[in-house]
Amino acid sequence: MPDRGFQRPAVTSERGETTAFEFTDRDFRRVCKMIYARAGIHLGENKRDMVYSRLSRRLRALGLQRFADYLDLVEQQPEQEEQAFINALTTNLTSFFREAHHFDALREQLRALPRGSHADIWCCAASTGEEPWSLAITACEAFASDTPPVRILATDIDTNALATAERGIYGMDRITDLSAERKRRFFLRGTGPNEGRVKVKPFLQRLVEFRQLNLLAPDYGLRQQFIAVFCRNVMIYFDKPTQYEVLRKIVPLLAPGGRFYAGHSESFTHALDLLQPCGRTIYRATREAG
Repeated sequence: MPDRGFQRPAVTSERGETTAFEFTDRDFRRVCKMIYARAGIHLGENKRDMVYSRLSRRLRALGLQRFADYLDLVEQQPEQEEQAFINALTTNLTSFFREAHHFDALREQLRALPRGSHADIWCCAASTGEEPWSLAITACEAFASDTPPVRILATDIDTNALATAERGIYGMDRITDLSAERKRRFFLRGTGPNEGRVKVKPFLQRLVEFRQLNLLAPDYGLRQQFIAVFCRNVMIYFDKPTQYEVLRKIVPLLAPGGRFYAGHSESFTHALDLLQPCGRTIYRATREAG
């Protein structure tokens, strides 16, 4: 049991730093190896302080003093702690309509679909939900309808982020940059205890399915073909071999004419046999490039 109400004695690390928990170079290397194996995330030496800050919250909650003991727990009782370990080290930086040119391109894609067709879209890193809700808004605008022929699959490895995403409730500050029309059409304003918050409207929620998915999984269990795959600002956390393996599984899921949307700092020159650029950080399957 944690000693609640008592101050934890400081620990002097092997680097001469004073910390609340014992965190050695070996512990850091072990964290790097474990998160790479479980989520494909590559951590450099410059992430040491971030690792300490995020995982020390778990040590504090569990009443542990040494990182070594915590990492033993993750490995020995994965059903109890592995997901919390992954959640703690996953970065969830997002916003509504981030990299807005992608949503403009998607809108044109959807408008060009043959009449009567249905479109599946996959958001690979749903995070706290701003991206999949932006996709749903774009679909409604493209078809001028609250019930567009679009289905959005929103996945993420972080279960905490997915829970926030599925609720669809945000502080007013999260939608500050949206137009007055979008705020009115797509969000409910909170009152009483929910003052200062908004919630996405039910018709948007009906367009999105949230599901946990690890991009390192050998089989994603997906059988549909996607007109668009948004996999943005995910690959930057993977090394090149891991990026290639993930792309090798995603590209076959692109429908004919489908597009792969990447983050602004991501490049796939090492995977030109899979993807070819066809726009600003937008790609198409190489099999269709000819």
